[in-house]
Amino acid sequence: MASELGNSRKAWSVLIVSTLAFTVCFMVWMMFGVIGIPIRKMLNLNATQFGLLTAMPVLTGSLIRVPLGIWTDRYGGRIIMTTLMAITVPAIWLMSYASEYWHFLTIGLFVGLAGGAFSVGTPYVARWFPKDRQGMAMGVYGAGNSGAAVNKFVAPVLLVAFGWAVVPQVYAAIMLAALVLFWMFSHSDPSHVVSGTVSFRDQLKTLKDPKVLKYCQYYSIVFGGYVALSLWMVQYYVGEFGLDIRTAALLAACFSLPGGVLRAFGGVLSDKYGAHSVTWWVMWVSWICLFLLSYPQTDFTVMTVHGPATFHIGLNVYGFTVLMFILGIAWAFGKASVFKYISDDYVGNIGAISGIVGLAGGLGGFVLPIAFGVLLDMTGVRSSAFMLLYGVVWVSLIWMYWTEVRRTQIMGPIAVLAPA
Repeated sequence: MASELGNSRKAWSVLIVSTLAFTVCFMVWMMFGVIGIPIRKMLNLNATQFGLLTAMPVLTGSLIRVPLGIWTDRYGGRIIMTTLMAITVPAIWLMSYASEYWHFLTIGLFVGLAGGAFSVGTPYVARWFPKDRQGMAMGVYGAGNSGAAVNKFVAPVLLVAFGWAVVPQVYAAIMLAALVLFWMFSHSDPSHVVSGTVSFRDQLKTLKDPKVLKYCQYYSIVFGGYVALSLWMVQYYVGEFGLDIRTAALLAACFSLPGGVLRAFGGVLSDKYGAHSVTWWVMWVSWICLFLLSYPQTDFTVMTVHGPATFHIGLNVYGFTVLMFILGIAWAFGKASVFKYISDDYVGNIGAISGIVGLAGGLGGFVLPIAFGVLLDMTGVRSSAFMLLYGVVWVSLIWMYWTEVRRTQIMGPIAVLAPA
């Protein structure tokens, strides 16, 4: 009894301090979403260049996820997370001294390592809990995505008061403090280490599994889309609705905050109702929201019997924010439900598979901001970003229907009987 109580306390200590560490890592990872706006003005960047600037940290944070997942399985999450956080501190500090576009791109690659923390913490915390509570544990840890919202609360205040260069310096100090707390209150369990000699190449072979590819597709929208919009939304509010940066960041947090915090609730729902049911509803809610968000500000004239009548169609800032809030909630649940699929299907290989799926989601977060910028430069329509996401959701819905929904037997001798 005493041993079980001690393990339970250790499990919750690991979960709490790991979630704190991941929140700080995600806050740092999303830093360009706010400080990129004055940097864009300073360097006179176009939309495509701004998209590349914000996406650069996401690239390394994505590519490092697979090896980090493998190393976590092999060496344990505590030592890997500590090392990862320690490496990022000097890079974050150096960001304040950058002055050229290539400086920001290069240093951003090293700062982006913080985004790899997800593939460390997910298997690390999951193995401290029984199978029927792993969805909850991974959901709570994944709530560290709310670091994107924390960034929108903290960075604009520092930026307006002291200038953008102070933000990386403060973030470096916060990362160092989180590193110390993580080391003090986290624990190791040798039984959680998975022995083996799995290589990066061997791990990529899991992509031959159709289910892994499918989960990568799902995650590319619920996580990749979340990351992309978290980086894109502040400047979207500024450009589309003419808001100042503090108000824009506050409204953008209405998407980022529920998109992170409610991931824990999504994990609970996935444990109770299953990964498929939650993901299916997430995709349909996303489809509706993105359809409405895609419609650009439009003025048109209709010739009536009384002469021409002009109409305007388009979302105002309030309607836009409400839809973004709903979308953030849906993607919070979706991020948890996708990883519930993984914990159900790949019990002995959570770290490695989560690394592959996390890589796909992260690459979505890298590619999408650049695509947003290219579409904006080409079309001049800001809502083209949501048009692209709408198309990606269509792919997920069709794939899910043909591989999961369509296989449900609704007629015949093995059909599930409906309640009378």
